[in-house]
Amino acid sequence: MTENFLLHIIKIIVIISIIFTAYTIFKHVYAKKINIVGTPKKFITAFLIGFITDLLDTWGIGSFATTTTLFKATKFIKDDKFLPGTMTVAHAIPVLFEALFFITAVKVEMPTLILMTSSAILGAFIGTRVTKNWNAKLVQRTLGFLLLIAAIVMIIRMIFDPGTSNSIEVHGLHGTWLVAGIIFNFTLGILMTMGLGNYAPELVFFSLAGVNPLIALPVMMLDAAMVMVTSSQEFIKRDRVEWNGLLGMILGGIIGVFIAAKVLTGIDIELLKKVTIVIVIYTGISLIHSSFKKKIQ
Repeated sequence: MTENFLLHIIKIIVIISIIFTAYTIFKHVYAKKINIVGTPKKFITAFLIGFITDLLDTWGIGSFATTTTLFKATKFIKDDKFLPGTMTVAHAIPVLFEALFFITAVKVEMPTLILMTSSAILGAFIGTRVTKNWNAKLVQRTLGFLLLIAAIVMIIRMIFDPGTSNSIEVHGLHGTWLVAGIIFNFTLGILMTMGLGNYAPELVFFSLAGVNPLIALPVMMLDAAMVMVTSSQEFIKRDRVEWNGLLGMILGGIIGVFIAAKVLTGIDIELLKKVTIVIVIYTGISLIHSSFKKKIQ
């Protein structure tokens, strides 16, 4: 079985996942008579959030931290316990398109891609069952601490810029590093269902393993996409999603991905990363502060 054949199989799985996720969302909102479009103001707000966050996501900055910040700034979410579910469901389809783009554009060894993605999916399957009954206070506190951890990882990556000197001729992980990668991604899959993005941690991990960050892109994009597909099923089933205006966010996200994929040059990504780190730290501290101050009914 050749790598090209496996790559085609993965592409087909991603396309099926896009269709399946869209079907699951619309089947649920139709059955529950939920207004997924929302008011014009809500739809436009959601569209802009999706466009900005998934555009930045395609450039490797990530979407969970920026989405959390914009949700808080626009008061898009009425109850913070819906934060992880809303982010996961809204970004699932756009990130699947990202994965489709990167697995086509960048070569990566199939054992690395398949095994690490599978372990992340298993982690997400467990993670959604761990967090399904969490209240808003616990979600705020956990997500706040995870955002601060993400900011620290992003700062480390910016200062030391690990892995950029690694050879692009290395297209995957082997031996002990592959085993470590499987365990690492399993843990990340659990944490992603709680609102932690996987991009910065995975880029650092691949860099330490001697793999150029460019090669990590297909893995981290496919990981994120399939984790979102897996965990979104549980979030949808339990209605832990802010549905009002969500369609705008999905559509905005898809458009953001396609524009970002066409404009990968000429953008000061480093400046965007610095701004993102400041925003992530502020949002993380705000969430932790709210979890101790605000009384949750």
